Amino acid sequence: MSEATAKTAAPLDEVMLAMDVVDTLRHRQDLVTRELSGASREAQLIERLRAIYQQQGIDVPDHILKEGVSALAESRFVYEPPAPGLGTTLARLYVGRKTWGKPVIAGFLALVVLGIGYFGVWQPYQNGQAEQARIELSQGLPAQMDALYQTIYEETKVQQAVVQADALMARGKAYAAEGNRTGAEDIVARLTGLRDQLRQDYTLRVVNRSDVQSAFWTFPEINTDATNYYLVVEAIDADGHTLSLPILNEENGETETVSMWGVRVPESVYNAVAADKRDDGIIQANEVGRKSDGFLEVEYLMPVLGGAMTRW
Repeated sequence: MSEATAKTAAPLDEVMLAMDVVDTLRHRQDLVTRELSGASREAQLIERLRAIYQQQGIDVPDHILKEGVSALAESRFVYEPPAPGLGTTLARLYVGRKTWGKPVIAGFLALVVLGIGYFGVWQPYQNGQAEQARIELSQGLPAQMDALYQTIYEETKVQQAVVQADALMARGKAYAAEGNRTGAEDIVARLTGLRDQLRQDYTLRVVNRSDVQSAFWTFPEINTDATNYYLVVEAIDADGHTLSLPILNEENGETETVSMWGVRVPESVYNAVAADKRDDGIIQANEVGRKSDGFLEVEYLMPVLGGAMTRW
């Protein structure tokens, strides 16, 4: 501070007294309203202020009282809030940062983590899955169809299997080109089933056990005047294991996978098998047919009528 400024600056006690005078005037608005309504009454206001301070035992010089009255009129020592605006808003946000800072930072970090997780992990993963599915549909499934067709072509001993495989292949490739994944996968499954059917090798025998019927007859629902005769058969592979095969039930049109089913035969065959079992309890001629590797159908060794039943 310069020497000149130090000489002109008011002592601290005088400043405090002036502020006290202003504070007194603020709390005595009745004085201000009456006494400051006209400049001629300033002397009376000062006199009253002097009396108020004398009652409190405080001796306040007249120039301090005048200074307090002037300060009130000039709104000195009065806090005026800043006008609303961007700067004021930013300043208040900065001052209150301890209150809102941690939640905002936590929320921001959570958004960053979510953004990284979504754009950096989840979205690339989804795009990768979509691309993998596209490649599988356009390349993988058609390649499986080609491989299955080639196997069927090489292993079959009947033209019928190649004809079926050709038709399935054409449909499967069309599904793949259309983007029909479900249809293409179904064709792959059907070609696989055709291949597996070709590879089956088993003997079809009449069941000859004391706890199981070897034959039965029924009245068909569509013609109760007729009688259908069936032999109960099972498929036995080269290792002696019983196979479960998909069999179409001719009465309800449903295909079921079963280990025993009834093959419809002429009445004469039914009677011959029944007589064979009655003879000594054992069916000597129990081989109904044989399914060989490379063929689709069973080669029957006795007359059959082409129907089957899965329940009786």
